[in-house]
Amino acid sequence: MTHLPALVTLLTVLLLFGTMWAVGRARDKYGIKAPAISGDPAFERAYRVQMNTLESTVMFLPTLWLAANYGFSGWAGVAGLIWLVGRVWYALAYLKEAGKRGPGFTVGMIGWGATLVMACIGVGRVLLLG
Repeated sequence: MTHLPALVTLLTVLLLFGTMWAVGRARDKYGIKAPAISGDPAFERAYRVQMNTLESTVMFLPTLWLAANYGFSGWAGVAGLIWLVGRVWYALAYLKEAGKRGPGFTVGMIGWGATLVMACIGVGRVLLLG
């Protein structure tokens, strides 16, 4: 379990690659030439999935590793897997229909929230108790 955060990190990189690939594929399919970021709604959904996933990852990875390094390695990894499941669910739903992204978003936020709480407790414990 102590190495689970590392696996989650690798899977997160693969998720980011997958969203990047989906945008490139949508650019080609719908004829959206860079640097344009608007056009066909299917392309715009793919682009938003990529950007939203990137934005979420920027908040998620630091809390994952803070939680892992300050006493919650196994639990942080489990929460990270929950975040990943939520983000994949979110991405697949959003690509099909924007209005169906909510449940995946919620699951991802639960996973992120858990890593945030663990990070706060772990860092706080060290700061307060030494």
